[in-house]
Amino acid sequence: MTVLSTELVAETPYVWRARRPGSRHRLICFPHAGAGATAYAEWAPLLPPEIELAAVQLPGRQNRIAEEPFTEVAPLVAVLAQALRPVLTGPFSFFGHSCGAALAFELAKELRAQGRPGPARLFLSAQPAPGTTGLRQLHDLPEEEFRAEMVRLGGIDEEIAGDPYVMDSLLPVLRADFGLWERHRTAPGAPLDCPVTVLAGEDDPRAPKETVDGWRERTTADFGTAFYPGGHFYFLDSPGDVIALIARQTLGTGHGRTA
Repeated sequence: MTVLSTELVAETPYVWRARRPGSRHRLICFPHAGAGATAYAEWAPLLPPEIELAAVQLPGRQNRIAEEPFTEVAPLVAVLAQALRPVLTGPFSFFGHSCGAALAFELAKELRAQGRPGPARLFLSAQPAPGTTGLRQLHDLPEEEFRAEMVRLGGIDEEIAGDPYVMDSLLPVLRADFGLWERHRTAPGAPLDCPVTVLAGEDDPRAPKETVDGWRERTTADFGTAFYPGGHFYFLDSPGDVIALIARQTLGTGHGRTA
């Protein structure tokens, strides 16, 4: 009997994976600002056995905390296109939350530019469509105001939020990530040809409903939205509904087994 892995394990600096031999689809997850691969650790046991989970680990967080985070999007995407080769095989989809959604989208574009197979589907969570205007910029706020905004958005455990030492080490990474993506402008280009599903919280101040429909213009394939109760981190308390949606939409795409 095959034992399914329910634990994300670091395989390379950039790839954590819960290996599932015989799975027929791979879900590659991109964490939100300041977060690491373990943001998706609870997903592995919830996914059906047909889906293998991999998560991206970027410099400047968790076991890579001593490394400097990227300050420009293009070099980051170029590095990931190579570093993720071990998991960019067989049928796979991307899920990215917030800044991670922007990264997943840019990587999909880079794979197309290189003539390589891209994701079977893009799941973009809590991220306004490129070109959205009117959202408050956070990366250049004064220290105390930035700290308050990060706590208000959610996603930071109360224990961490109440620990000044931990917050002092976390805030620079958060600021770097917000700065990276708030300054970034998506280059013009043809829409992707993979289906896109956009997910968001009903009350998300960073990705209001009117800001996400513009993703429709970024694909020539199927497009859909799904809204859930909650704010920016709508899925943290109950990821089951999101995982069920991902399972329904991925297991019908592609055939064969992952490498």
